[in-house]
Formats: sequence, C-alpha cells, structure tokens
Amino acid sequence: MIHPQAIVDASAKIADDVSIGPFTVVGANVEIDSGTTVASHVVINGPTKIGKDNRIFQFASIGEKPQDLKFADEATELIVGDRNTIREYVTLHRGTPGGGSVTRVGNDNLLMANVHVAHDCMIADHVILANATALAGHVVVEEHVILGGYTTVHQFTRIGAHAFTGFSTAIDRDVLPFFTVAGNRARAVGINKEGLKRRKFSVESIRALQEAFKLLIKSTCSHKVALEKVEEIAQQDSNVRMMLNFLDASERGWIR
Repeated sequence: MIHPQAIVDASAKIADDVSIGPFTVVGANVEIDSGTTVASHVVINGPTKIGKDNRIFQFASIGEKPQDLKFADEATELIVGDRNTIREYVTLHRGTPGGGSVTRVGNDNLLMANVHVAHDCMIADHVILANATALAGHVVVEEHVILGGYTTVHQFTRIGAHAFTGFSTAIDRDVLPFFTVAGNRARAVGINKEGLKRRKFSVESIRALQEAFKLLIKSTCSHKVALEKVEEIAQQDSNVRMMLNFLDASERGWIR
C-alpha cells in the first residue's frame, strides 16, 4: 500500500492497510493507524500520531515545527484522531512547551484547502474549517463549529460549540456557543438557528437560546440585569446553561 516512490522513515509505524502515494515523505516518529489514505506529495513529520480512516490530500504539511521563535526543537507532538478529511495545502503544526506540547485534532472533522492550524490548537469533533481558515496558536474550537472561508482567529481564543462564522470573519475574542458572528472585526449577529435545526435541537431550546441572545446582545438593560435574566432561562434549559458557563470562563472577553 506504500508507493515505491514514497519515502518512509524506518522508525515510522504504519498500519498494514495504510495507503501512501508517490513522492510523499513520512519522517521519524510518525504513527499512522489503519484505513488512512495519504495522497501524493504530502509531508508528515514527527512526533505525530494519526488515527484511523483519515483522508489526507496532496500537498498537505502535517506535523511540521511550530512557527514560534521560542521553539528550540523540544519533544512536542501533533495528534490527529479518526475519520478526518484534510484537504490540499492544509498545514498542521506540532505543539510548543509553553502550550502543553500538543496540537490536537479530534474526530470527523473537515479541514478544507489552505487551512492553517497553528501550534497548541485544540479542535474537537465534527468541526468544519472552510477554505483558508487560519487558527493562530493556542486556539480552542469546540464540537460542531463551522468557520466560514477566510476566517482568521486570534491566538488564545475559544470558539464555543455549535458556533458559526461568516465569510472572512476576523475573531479577536471568544465566541459563545451557538452564536453566529460575522465581519471584521467580528460582531454577534444571531444564533446558529439553521445549524441547530439540522442537529435536531428542540424548538423550545432554540427559542431559549434566541431569548438569551437578545438579552446578552440587544437588551437595553444593564449587563448585570441581562445576565440575571439569562440565568433564569438557564435554570430551564441546559444549552443556555452551557452558554453561561462558557461566558463565565472567558478570559479574553467575548464577541458582542
């Protein structure tokens, strides 16, 4: 399953059914689990672990050194889960000692062409990063997030579950779960209603999230009073509670 014109380091651990195309280079300390296919002209450097049934397209760069001037060849790694699709020219960099030493990509994600995931980022499951999305270092992306094409994300920013961004959005603060944000700089424009419908959220929960959004973003009352009213809604809806918990943990501030 390994093309004779591929270069694979002797220390790499490659499952028997992994397919590796011509002119691909797999370096030392790389592990690739069963069912994964790697196209031609891919470079994978280690330490990197790639799980099962991933599809990696041509010209991707996986597990390269981080673009951090403080990095001094420490033993850091990249961990990629299962069933991810990694398209052309995607770059996934290893972690740094200052960020936990690991960059991590979960399961069932789609990283479209030209996506960049910098050092120490954490991407959960069922995430879509559209073309040319760029994550700076230490970014956390929770499950079921969709980032529109050319979205750029500031370092140390968190993007909550089920959030959605418009085309060419510039994110410099945290994005609350379920929010839709757009623009440069990003502004909150609503709840990701269509995404929640597709994921079978109840009508009642979507209404509760919409009401919480109106209180947090559009209300004329003080922020303290708005939070108190959202707290009342959260007592009846677990998704609103998750939104409030995320807000409480925000260190960079959140997009309004």
